[in-house]
Amino acid sequence: MPAFKFRAGLILATVAASALTMSACAGRGDRPRLAYEERPVEALYNTGYQRLQSRRWADAIDYFQEVERQHPYSEWSRRAILMQIYAYYQNNNYAEAIAASDRFIQLFPGNPSAPYAFYMKALCNFEQITDVGRDQGYAQAALDGLRDVQRRYPGTSYASDAAVKIDMVNDQLAGKEMAIGRYYQRAGQPLAALNRYKAVIDNEAYQRTSHTPEALYRLVEVNLMLGLKEEATRNGSVLGFNYPGSPWYAEAYALLSEEGRQPGVTPTGQRESWLRRIIPG
Repeated sequence: MPAFKFRAGLILATVAASALTMSACAGRGDRPRLAYEERPVEALYNTGYQRLQSRRWADAIDYFQEVERQHPYSEWSRRAILMQIYAYYQNNNYAEAIAASDRFIQLFPGNPSAPYAFYMKALCNFEQITDVGRDQGYAQAALDGLRDVQRRYPGTSYASDAAVKIDMVNDQLAGKEMAIGRYYQRAGQPLAALNRYKAVIDNEAYQRTSHTPEALYRLVEVNLMLGLKEEATRNGSVLGFNYPGSPWYAEAYALLSEEGRQPGVTPTGQRESWLRRIIPG
């Protein structure tokens, strides 16, 4: 089981356990296939939870939906929606999990379990992020959702986990900018490429990603293509100042040396006062 799914299940376990104590004896024994008829709410809920424990996600959803249908706005309904979010998520039905999360948020915005619904909504978008060669709509949706979790619930475990995932999403989005920039550069469109590389350098969130050293190096390349040797030298100096041990800086230093230019940071560590610091410290 992926770590994210394990965490989601661990968070939900407390909710499920507290609900079961409301009717410890209900739901015992094997039950027939769900029929859409009136039944004791405890029996419906506990049978759904048994299906959940057996990883029979679709069956569990059926029972929890019936709880919600027969007992709307009740405590049982509230818990059943949470269980549906989890079951949909585990079954990779992300759109349905997001819809259930939205329904919970709309019906119970001030409930103590609302942070779970907001978090799961963001997590579902996070897990649908594709490689950088494709549209990054899910990445942006995940970023917006994770930031919302941080804003609404600071100091919680949800916010802490969101912070980690935000860095991962920013790395993905910066990677997309780099991929487009390389495409333009290969196509002989240096100005279009330059704008993509600068987006990585100028965006504070992207500056902390793994793509920053390459972005600075590509700016050296592109500016040399445009005949802007002074700007290329400046980019190389910023690269050396922030990432003196990076292979990208070694490449940039060699490239500028071929052009008779010297970055402000030499391999011996000399630095000029105007250099821009990218990384903290």
